Formats: sequence, structure tokens, C-alpha cells
Amino acid sequence: MAEWVKGKVVQVQNWTDALFSLTVHAPVAPFTAGQFTKLGLEIDGERVQRAYSYVNSPSDPNLEFYLVTVPEGKLSPRLHALQPGDEIMLVSEAAGFFVLDEIPDCQTLWMLATGTALGPYLSILQEGKGLERFENIVLLHAVRYAQDLSYLPLMQKLQQQYEGKLRIQTVVSRESIAGSLTGRVPALIESGELEAAVGLPMNIETSHVMLCGNPQMVRDTQQLLKETRQMTKHLRRRPGHMTAEHYW
Repeated sequence: MAEWVKGKVVQVQNWTDALFSLTVHAPVAPFTAGQFTKLGLEIDGERVQRAYSYVNSPSDPNLEFYLVTVPEGKLSPRLHALQPGDEIMLVSEAAGFFVLDEIPDCQTLWMLATGTALGPYLSILQEGKGLERFENIVLLHAVRYAQDLSYLPLMQKLQQQYEGKLRIQTVVSRESIAGSLTGRVPALIESGELEAAVGLPMNIETSHVMLCGNPQMVRDTQQLLKETRQMTKHLRRRPGHMTAEHYW
């Protein structure tokens, strides 16, 4: 049975009308970068809960979550309306296997995310542990509009910190922006545009691909990599080249 603890909202950062980040203080159990927990509120006499990934490093007491408001959703509009000082419930124990311990050694680790699914990667990169076994790391954030690149300043800061080891690439699907690729992730892989922009190959000899976000993107990319790059899903009992987490 999940143990719920009370937390207090410290900050609400509004990025756009729909995208926001919550910073919370709560006595949660230690977690591993890449994991998620559940946030909950009492609404009409019942606890409404949803899973959200930690954005912060496990060593940071400021617990951060990156969310999108679903207008007809039961919980997200209420979370968006929270103010500093408000109470929120969290499950103490984090869950999930989208963590570095589950990733095999490789030359290039690709971290591909759509929308708010960027969170787990930011947690992993901000912590910075266990990354020495990868020669290159590529962090890709795919969104619809440039205004949705909420964490681009943090991505750029991390890129500087990693001194050439980390390459960042943004993808915008609904408009054309300097510095970003335009289109959908699977198409950009298929055409070779992504590899050309980053300057690294995506193949079974050198790469492991982490996929997090929109289930359609995850499925389409997995299928493409399977058919055109002979990549397989990574399982403990059968090591492969792709690790995925669907974000809804």
C-alpha cells in the first residue's frame, strides 16, 4: 500500500498557458534519478492522483515536477491553480525503471523526449552520477512550438557543465525556428537529419536510445529503429538497444 505524505508548494512556475512546474517540499523517501511518484489532491471527497516524474536531482530538497494542464482533466487544472503555501499529497516511495542502472554501457546515449517527458533526463543529468561510461550523451527535446521549450536555459547550462560530452537538440513540429529541427522525431531519424545535426550516428554498434513521452512517438520511433537500424527493446534477460517509458 502506497504511503502518502503531506507536502507544501514552494513555487509555481508558469511557462505558458498550459505548461508549468511545481516545486514542493515534502518528506519523501530517497529516489533514483529518472523515477516518478504520484501527486494527489482531495477533490470532492476523494483523492485524485496522477504519476509525475521528478525533474530535480535526488540530492536536491526542492522537489520539482513539470506538468501540462489538460483542460478537461480532473487533477492538472487544480494543480495549476495551487499557490505557494498550499498543501499537496505525494507518495513517499518513488517507482519506475527508467534509470541509468538499467541502461547498458555504450558509446552514445540518446535521450529523446517529447513535452513534459523531459523531466527524467533532467533529473539524471542534474545528478550527474553514472554517466562516465558514456562517451557522448544526446538530449533531444521535441515540442510543438518554441515557447514550449521551457527548460532550454537549463539544457544549455548542463551542456556547458558537461564540457562537450552532452549535446542538446531541440525539435519543433509546428513552426520553423533557428537552431531547432522541424518535424517529427521518427521522420528526422529516418531522413538522417537528426544524426547530421548532432554529428553522431545512431546505430547498434555505438548507441543506446532512451525514449520518453508521447506513446505515438515512442511506438513509431521504436518501430523505425527496429526496421531500419535492427535495434531491439532492452530487457534484463535480453539486452537490447532501446529503453522506453510511455508518458500517459
